[in-house]
Amino acid sequence: MALTRYWFEFDFDDDVCCSGTSIGCGVTAHNYNDALFLLSQKVFKSGPLPKIKKVIENVDVSTLDAGHVLPNMFAPNFRGIWYPSDYM
Repeated sequence: MALTRYWFEFDFDDDVCCSGTSIGCGVTAHNYNDALFLLSQKVFKSGPLPKIKKVIENVDVSTLDAGHVLPNMFAPNFRGIWYPSDYM
């Protein structure tokens, strides 16, 4: 089954967010619903998924933040969370 890379940005209430997610989250998944499942299980396991402000399907990772995201992410070609790398 083909995998798709997603980049999610969130609208956090009162600056409450999980570690490293203020810039966004990178997820590779089977589909959008699978990506949401991975986020809810691995990143936001202590609470509900925050409101999604923006999602990019088939994101070109070279367009992401070169100073922070690119040097701190895992390889995005496997199913899972690749940014932030704390949740792989």
